[in-house]
Amino acid sequence: MFEFIDKFMPGLLEMLLPRASSYAVQIDVLFDVITILVGFWFFLVLGYFFYLIFRYRHRDGHKAEYISGETHKQKQAIEIPHYLILACDVAIIIPTFLVWYNIKIEVPPPDEEIRIISQQWAWTFQHAGADGVLDTPDDIRSVNELHVKNNTQYTYHLESRDVMHSFSVPVFRLKQDAIPGRVISGHFKPILTGEWDIQCAEMCGVAHGIMGARIFIKSEAEYAAWIEANTPETAQKELLAVNEETISEAKEDPNNG
Repeated sequence: MFEFIDKFMPGLLEMLLPRASSYAVQIDVLFDVITILVGFWFFLVLGYFFYLIFRYRHRDGHKAEYISGETHKQKQAIEIPHYLILACDVAIIIPTFLVWYNIKIEVPPPDEEIRIISQQWAWTFQHAGADGVLDTPDDIRSVNELHVKNNTQYTYHLESRDVMHSFSVPVFRLKQDAIPGRVISGHFKPILTGEWDIQCAEMCGVAHGIMGARIFIKSEAEYAAWIEANTPETAQKELLAVNEETISEAKEDPNNG
């Protein structure tokens, strides 16, 4: 539905930032709907306001008139716009609920998981290693660099070691507060390759302004090469030992032709 509506929207955010996540189009459509409806009423009311100022300005020979606003015609000037604005509110609430449900409630099953740890004033990212499972010896940890694979569904687990932070990836249209003492999970699916900014969007101390990081969205081959180059040596040795043991067992198996 949002992809269809997007064809008729101006894409105000996309003019400034590409859409690098699967649900970015939903955020952009909602942003455009709100901007158009609120902007329409803003300029209409502002224009009518200045018209009234000019129309009923002070002029010699014209006596000011007190209007109580009790007649039916006078009330219509308030009631009709009131009901029209309520209709616009409904037009905003419906897509808002759908976007909230699609992004916050209906969480797709992950292909991979990552852990994001915020602290004054840096980001630590824990990536699943070659086994694709988080919290195992081959996990890769990096500071201020998040590496993900394109067209892969991720679930992230966000936490803070000290004060409130906010994990913001503008090209994903993603912003999630990190609260001390809590682990907050969310999801995203990259749909573009490239390198973009990660920001802290919550005032977190004197160095808040320099608490930046980068997200690297790689192709499958690039991501596999990065995993291989950054897997901890101890994990590589353990993995090699497991592979050798598996091969040895296979050779000793009498049923193995």
